[in-house]
Amino acid sequence: MEVTLQKRFKTKLLGGVIKPTIKQMIKNQVEPMSAISGQVHTTNDYFLFKSIDGNRNKCLPHINRLKKSMESSYLFTVIIVNENYEIIDGQHRFDVIEEMKLPLHYIICKGYGLKEVHILNQNSKTWNADDYLTGYCNLGYEDYLLYEEFKNRYKFGHAECVTILTNVTSRGGSMGVFYEGNLKISNYLKSCVVADKIEAIGKFYDGYKRRSFVYAMIHLFKNKNFEYMEFITKLKSQPLSLVDCTNATSYVDLIEEIYNYRRRDKVNLRF
Repeated sequence: MEVTLQKRFKTKLLGGVIKPTIKQMIKNQVEPMSAISGQVHTTNDYFLFKSIDGNRNKCLPHINRLKKSMESSYLFTVIIVNENYEIIDGQHRFDVIEEMKLPLHYIICKGYGLKEVHILNQNSKTWNADDYLTGYCNLGYEDYLLYEEFKNRYKFGHAECVTILTNVTSRGGSMGVFYEGNLKISNYLKSCVVADKIEAIGKFYDGYKRRSFVYAMIHLFKNKNFEYMEFITKLKSQPLSLVDCTNATSYVDLIEEIYNYRRRDKVNLRF
């Protein structure tokens, strides 16, 4: 039940409204001064609120840190919800506030949904790729469920997985699509074949999961002059030839050198 304006603490000084202390807020369930704007509401009816489908998993260590902080000093904080009282921002804070039975301050933003959850958390740098993956999997996005299966199987990093599954080597573009929920896997089985081939190179090179190496291999698989099995044969005869490079271009140059070892007709793999 929301607290009405009549329950605010008032003072005769200047005839204005003063901000109550934390103890007063808890005892009297009083709205903070910022509620004068009509946008901030206060309640102790926690059952009104619920998590939004697709949100990331809760982080217990973060909840424990918040609890210790709020036990020391409950500073004013606002939870953002939509018209259905789904929590858009502040799920961890809500859990602690509910557990400690503190007054909950919230703002209703009509029309907000999972997209706004992502934007808010991305701006605050609290979400990572795992959080986005969990969110979209919880929503049942088929491409993200396949993505999760792929990543668990091959253990590549997120950027590398997205690159293999989308066949796009532009990290900014491909990961942007991933974060926005628009990931599209063109050919899952073909992507698995590509991953298997890259993984097989691990017999000769420990750095096969490096992002720049994966980018280089994707480039080479698109080159009609590149024969994977011939490359493997050359690696067998030169097992220590693959070394770390600073970028994908340098890897392609090195692989071309390895590929052309003792080859009469040199092959250009850079273009």
